Amino acid sequence: MDKNKLQYIDISPLVSSKTAVYPQDTPFSRKVELSFSSGDKLELSSMTTSLHIGAHTDAPNHYKKGLPGIDQRDLSFYLGPCQVIEVKAKRGERINIEHLGNTKISTERVLLKTSSFPNPDQWNEDFNSYSPELVEYLYEKKVILVGIDTPSIDPANSINLESHQVVAKNDMSILEGIVLDNVPPGEYILCALPLRLKDCDASPVRAILLGARQPLGL
Repeated sequence: MDKNKLQYIDISPLVSSKTAVYPQDTPFSRKVELSFSSGDKLELSSMTTSLHIGAHTDAPNHYKKGLPGIDQRDLSFYLGPCQVIEVKAKRGERINIEHLGNTKISTERVLLKTSSFPNPDQWNEDFNSYSPELVEYLYEKKVILVGIDTPSIDPANSINLESHQVVAKNDMSILEGIVLDNVPPGEYILCALPLRLKDCDASPVRAILLGARQPLGL
């Protein structure tokens, strides 16, 4: 690879018709309108999908009535220094402050590596999520975005979305569905910009991490 080429880690899963979504959500599908194989002069297609697919960021109006859609969110939430923290917890368990051990919170964006949703194409409900107490703790540490390598920062069967509500109260942002399998814990630069979709409750993103700044000591 060219040593002058920008180095990055892609933390976005491949999105296809196989990508797992919540049972009530709309899976990804693509309709080809024009194609070279049909004798057309170009490829042209459309797609239908849940906005909460693959790597995506939730908008405040997804979890709180009267709050803004994704087009109104400041992009600075999704661009800047971040910290990948690896945690170990029982399947289906919410991540608490204790799971962080002695890890110091050193950036405004925190991504939890739980390894509890190992296959983006296979739905499993026993993934890890954030506890409301942890979200509140991170807010007190000046964190503005919480991320996780699972479909949600709340459990799959959560009705009240308690962790989402703490995010809403503190005007934080959320990044879900990222893939951190090959990402060592440490500090990076996150780029996960949402599309400017008017009034929408979420947006898929192409999330990447730019070169590690330094390893995090415990």
